Amino acid sequence: MLPMLVIVALIALWFILSYNGLISSRNQVKNAWSQIDVQLKRRYDLIPNLVELVKDYMSYEQETLEKVIKARQAAIEVSGVKAQAQAENQLTASLRQLFALAENYPQLKANENVGKLQEELTTTENKISFARQHYNDSVMRYNTKLQTIPTNLIAGMFNFMPEEFFETAEAERGPVKVDLR
Repeated sequence: MLPMLVIVALIALWFILSYNGLISSRNQVKNAWSQIDVQLKRRYDLIPNLVELVKDYMSYEQETLEKVIKARQAAIEVSGVKAQAQAENQLTASLRQLFALAENYPQLKANENVGKLQEELTTTENKISFARQHYNDSVMRYNTKLQTIPTNLIAGMFNFMPEEFFETAEAERGPVKVDLR
């Protein structure tokens, strides 16, 4: 009778530890997503300031400025990892194009406020990149638990679903093209 109780206790302990491990991993994914969200909000707040500062200097580049504003708005309005990733990739591409064009305006390059905002945005981009990496690492660990034996048994019983990676679209992995005509 005692060996049977030990076996039942071990199975119960395994069950509890597996379930709690899945919950912990899922919460780490949610936390990692929150870190991305914080950095994206910071970037969204900086962009209008940058556009406002450069628009007088870049009067011939209104189309580029409008692309940045539209990309920012689109990124704010989307939900879901895949849609957010696509919108953020578009916004990043438009910001890169803006920065590349800004290099052609000596007065703009010399403006201290523009330089500070560009540095803030660059720093924020780096933080977003690290947050994405942390998020994807968390998703990988969580999804691996969902797919490996024996935790996949618990995951299936309690309907744990895999999370999506924050991926860059294939088309946006290349260099940004800037037309300086």
